[in-house]
Amino acid sequence: MTRHGLLSFALTLPGIALFGMGLVSCDQKQQAPALGSANAAPVVEAPVNVEPAPELKQSVVRINSTQQSWNAGQPWEKNPAGRRRALGPIVGKNQVLTTGELVADATYLELESPDGTRQLPAKVIAVDFEANLALLGPAEEDKGEAFFKGTRPLETAPQSPKIGDTLDIMQIEENGMPLVTAGSLQSVDVITNFLEGQFFLTFEVKASMQSAASSFSLPVLRQGKLAGLLASYNSKDQLSDVTSTDIVKRFLDASKDGHYAGFPNLGLATTRTEDPSFRKWLKLSDDQGGLYVSNVRKGGSAANGGIQKGDVILAVADHKIDRRGYYEHPIYGSLFWSHLVRGEKNTGDVVKISILRGGKPMDLQVTLLRSDDTQRLVPSYTFGKQPLYFVKGGLVFQELTKPLLESFGEEWQSRAPLNLLDVFENPEKYEAKADHIVFLSGVIATPATIGYEPLRNLIVRKVNGIEIRNMKGLADAFKKSKDGLNSIEFDEENFTVQLDEETSKAVDEQLLQRGIPDLSRVE
Repeated sequence: MTRHGLLSFALTLPGIALFGMGLVSCDQKQQAPALGSANAAPVVEAPVNVEPAPELKQSVVRINSTQQSWNAGQPWEKNPAGRRRALGPIVGKNQVLTTGELVADATYLELESPDGTRQLPAKVIAVDFEANLALLGPAEEDKGEAFFKGTRPLETAPQSPKIGDTLDIMQIEENGMPLVTAGSLQSVDVITNFLEGQFFLTFEVKASMQSAASSFSLPVLRQGKLAGLLASYNSKDQLSDVTSTDIVKRFLDASKDGHYAGFPNLGLATTRTEDPSFRKWLKLSDDQGGLYVSNVRKGGSAANGGIQKGDVILAVADHKIDRRGYYEHPIYGSLFWSHLVRGEKNTGDVVKISILRGGKPMDLQVTLLRSDDTQRLVPSYTFGKQPLYFVKGGLVFQELTKPLLESFGEEWQSRAPLNLLDVFENPEKYEAKADHIVFLSGVIATPATIGYEPLRNLIVRKVNGIEIRNMKGLADAFKKSKDGLNSIEFDEENFTVQLDEETSKAVDEQLLQRGIPDLSRVE
């Protein structure tokens, strides 16, 4: 049906109220797969603060970060800016280490001397959001020489610490004086400390820290050398999560040539094999461990290496995997198996993976790759990237991302719309039909959208008879209206919307005048 109407509708500035954006919930409950902890030593009371060596002050700088993310509901504008401060170790000539979280969506980065007398604009040399690490340098090299004059880079600890060893957490007080708190390494685990689902070797350090100058992350030392980077601190339990020496070393080594490739991943999902009936069906003997491969990502290391859904992983690089997914590390004891890939191998390495397929053992040689998250059907993070969107006559279309799903709140895994959650959890069902999922995220009440205001969270299948694979394809399809109408078909219940082209054009002109700076960002 053709829809006409007067161009008199209200917009609330500077924001624009979208009907139903992100308000649909569902009752389905989900739980992320649990990862166990490494064997922990008996709890040791943390040592008290100790007097630092004076030269340590020459090996650190403050980092100031201004961060501003995009608004998930109104992707043409940004959220209010926020600021964070950290203390970073100098790890090479004019280079400073910090967390990936500190530089995520950063609009301005600055290095500052410990005494606060000198500042220097900074840039990101390398960043790995999955491992939560970033390497910074001066935005202008000539100014960097003057700023770093007289500093002394920290060496990385040559050996990984053992449970029970003492580690020193370094802070700088407001007056520029260093403060070192000694703590004990309580346990080692393969956990996530920034992005959900990204697991890396992490130290848990017991230390009673004082509140010196507020700092988002801190260097952690062992015998005066860099042993890790503090990622979080629980003041109640006096426990700190510290990115391990092993991971820091690999990140710094991979960043040396200026072409950081990132930590590799296999690109698969696994399930434990503890259930006796399940083990019998898999033809696993009692002396075998193993993890069942429940899903293999298309184009990933595992898929390219010949691993299939239904295989059972018995060993990685000759390290046997038990039925819970653990192996025996020579220093840390029982560790989750993913460290054998993400913590001990580099992108491009070839690793032997021993599997059981249909009861028959096989060895596969798998070349480890780093998957490009932006090419996934539903990207899991979008830091530094402007969200793609398209507005037509008041209909707002977006590409589905995990951050957008997370905008439904802390319980997004149960509150987000079921159809969008299904895409995120089962991408293999949709990959043949789309490169990225385009959906109707909300509707602005305009003369072109009368009657359509309640619509939201519908996956677009076709526009004007053209299959939609991504946002650019959507924009191109809207250029081919038929008889003055745009036909939009959705996956849900074969539902179709008819949008009048003439009215939509007039509405679009008004939207530009009343607050939306641009009606599209498609690539």
